[in-house]
Amino acid sequence: MISLAINNALLALVALLTGVALVALAMWIAGLISPRSFNKSKGEPYECGIPTRGESMSQFHIGYYLFAILFLMFDVETVFLFPWAVKMRALGTDGLLSIAVFFGILVLGLVYAWRKGALEWK
Repeated sequence: MISLAINNALLALVALLTGVALVALAMWIAGLISPRSFNKSKGEPYECGIPTRGESMSQFHIGYYLFAILFLMFDVETVFLFPWAVKMRALGTDGLLSIAVFFGILVLGLVYAWRKGALEWK
């Protein structure tokens, strides 16, 4: 039993080291073959070919950020519903219970955001 656990740990370590080595090798090769030409105009900010005037940093209302994050959160979580919908009959009662818990957490998050005013444009 212990030798199986050690074998699995060694396999996981080999997989991890292989992944790290492949990433390091890819970065090293990319550094070798990438073009290197430096000039002053490459270091300047670029925006649609128009030179910037004034401050390039501008502040946005936090509501836009919160609304975008909430949209992404709910949009991505609806993608997780597709596999459940496809295999609903095969999952049975356990599948229905897990979907109910998932929807419950999703609704709690929506209610929390709604009560905090994150969905209102001010």
